[in-house]
Amino acid sequence: MTIKSIQEDLIDEFSMFEDWEERYQYMIDLGKTLPLIDEQYKTQDNIIKGCQSKVWVHAEMEDDKVVFTADSDAIITKGIIAILIRVFSNQHPKDIIAADTDFIDTIGLKEHLSPTRANGLVSMIKQLKMYAIAYQTQLN
Repeated sequence: MTIKSIQEDLIDEFSMFEDWEERYQYMIDLGKTLPLIDEQYKTQDNIIKGCQSKVWVHAEMEDDKVVFTADSDAIITKGIIAILIRVFSNQHPKDIIAADTDFIDTIGLKEHLSPTRANGLVSMIKQLKMYAIAYQTQLN
């Protein structure tokens, strides 16, 4: 699936819920399905700076695609990173770099987060794209 089609699926999924309490619960449920980071990668180097909670992200290249795993010590944050990993994992680095993140505004996520969580969301996106840039550089 392309990044755009995954984003469209998420928009459709979030639009099924009446209010933000249901959407938060859905995010928590998504967090429970997150491909968890191996304990050996839960290091300071893999913590995303700028997040209120601890969020660890690890990236590897498999068949010219970036595969992300992650974890967080907070359930909402775990749901947020699960959404981002669903969108960006198993994609080519150039596609991750070029991808827009307008779907976040479309589902209303940023406006329903506290300012510190919204900053954390931006930091997560930035870090995932930085991994993609690093891998794209290796491919060139």
